[in-house]
Amino acid sequence: MIKTRIYHPGKLQLDSELKLESQAAIHISKVLRMKAGQKIRLFNGDGCEYVAEITTSDRHRVTVKLLNKSIINRESPLSIHLGQALSKGEKMDFTIQKAVELGVTSITPLITNRSNVQLKADRIEKRTQHWQGVIISACEQCGRNQIPALNAPVKLHGWLEQIPEEALKLTLHPDSNQSLDGITMQSERIDLLIGPEGGLDLDELSIAEENGFKQIQLGPRVLRTESAALTILSIIQHKWGDL
Repeated sequence: MIKTRIYHPGKLQLDSELKLESQAAIHISKVLRMKAGQKIRLFNGDGCEYVAEITTSDRHRVTVKLLNKSIINRESPLSIHLGQALSKGEKMDFTIQKAVELGVTSITPLITNRSNVQLKADRIEKRTQHWQGVIISACEQCGRNQIPALNAPVKLHGWLEQIPEEALKLTLHPDSNQSLDGITMQSERIDLLIGPEGGLDLDELSIAEENGFKQIQLGPRVLRTESAALTILSIIQHKWGDL
């Protein structure tokens, strides 16, 4: 079984030879120490998986020849859009990584009133590029052949206005008396709103409710923002998806 999966941007064409990007080449040649003749799997987000044979592997260059491709669908039957309030450093990375593993379709980092991260304009692009790398690495690991969309960070109010009327809209609140068991699935699209460490404030909860978001709770304990996102995603995928 070929275990190594590498993301390669751009078109992949059978029987052609291509040069891997520098980061992938370093991983293949220096970290995994793979040699010419060994096989890897490539994907570029088109829904297919390509078997490729390494033709050259040295410190500065790795080339491969594409042998065959298969359409392999590992996507959830649900279209899950995660609106995640910004959290610090590794916590945000962790949430994005695991959300990809759990099958989200898209992720939007949200700027909320209680967010403990304030991104300046010159930092937004760098953080977005970093999170894109986290998403791609997660796809390499978990076997997804489609790349979840990553949207630019936006203020909560702006995100709420973009959500279609027909979506099932859920947010978490520890004081809610409703659980997911009381929710009826009416659409394959689900939009999740996850607040920051301090939670959404009263105005934000009110605006979310006005935009059709239902408040649910996940039991008697208050979860951290990264725990809350992954817990509700797991439950949703078990209840309606493919877990």
